[in-house]
Amino acid sequence: MSRILTQNLVPGMVTAEDVYSYNNQLIISKDTPLTDKVITKLEFYSVLSIRIKDDSGSELSEEEIISRLSEDAPYSAKVKATPEYKKFRKDFNESLKSFRTNINDVVVKHSIDADSLLSNAYTLLKGNPSGIHIFDMLHNMREFDDPTYAHSLNVALICNVFGKWLDMPRQDLHMLTLCGMLHDIGKMKIPENIISKPAKLSNEEYSIIKTHTVEGFNILKAVDIDDHVRNAALMHHERCDGSGYPFGLTTERIDRFARIIAIADVYDAMTSPRVYRGPMCPFKVIEIFESEGLQKYDPEYILVFLEYIVNTYMNNRVRLTNGMEGDVILINKLSLAKPMVRCGNHYIDLSREKGISIEAII
Repeated sequence: MSRILTQNLVPGMVTAEDVYSYNNQLIISKDTPLTDKVITKLEFYSVLSIRIKDDSGSELSEEEIISRLSEDAPYSAKVKATPEYKKFRKDFNESLKSFRTNINDVVVKHSIDADSLLSNAYTLLKGNPSGIHIFDMLHNMREFDDPTYAHSLNVALICNVFGKWLDMPRQDLHMLTLCGMLHDIGKMKIPENIISKPAKLSNEEYSIIKTHTVEGFNILKAVDIDDHVRNAALMHHERCDGSGYPFGLTTERIDRFARIIAIADVYDAMTSPRVYRGPMCPFKVIEIFESEGLQKYDPEYILVFLEYIVNTYMNNRVRLTNGMEGDVILINKLSLAKPMVRCGNHYIDLSREKGISIEAII
């Protein structure tokens, strides 16, 4: 039995033990023959190395695993190998458990402890002052298919970083983070079979899902909390051009905190996996924001978000739609979703290459 880096696994090898994710979910059972699909699954769940059956008896320590990551290893592999990433994952799981308890208290007991709620986010933000660092962590932790709890915690973290990009005063930053944590609390009133349906929703089911905004507002009416938090729950699906719900409000009638939450909410939802689809490539999400953002979202906020968010993916390794792989080396400010990518000795300016785009961050 020997421990092998996931990046060095090949089809035909056989697992020597059960393989679990960081949140103790069984990924692959012992004695499973590896296939390309199984190896891809290991990569998706951020598994850095596994034990396989052989006669060598050799074993790599954690330090050796990290040291053997080559210079050409994907940026994500290097992030996942760091002690900071492992600590973040551990803290995220612990914060998520506490957050579930806090949310259930709000819904069932009509009791809210804002300081305790915020501590779930600030535990993760502590020691991670850089927005780039937080997005590195979140992007490489995409196995959490949780459209309520993990999503709300993600949105709170994104909002906190976003608020700093906007130079918000400290009090507003706390308020925005709390809005992010509670924006989807109304989903607690939606039947679980709809929330977790492993397929696209029917029109009737989608109509039920949409009621979570009003449900959230009603839940928060029963507790002592700022109106901005209630409005964020009610209005985060409103759009500046009047195309949103539940009321079809336009810019000036939408709470400013809800206008910020709307951007963070959509970004996290699109880049996270769901039971019926995989995560969308962040550059595809950026492209969507570029094409419709100025109409649907407040320009004061969406332009700042896009300018900063795209820079969090500098130096990331990407796969292009033509099958080539390379590193993002230069951002095009006129077309943020189409950066310069270095593929070996070749430099590809995606803004000049029609029909080629970034398919995935790897």
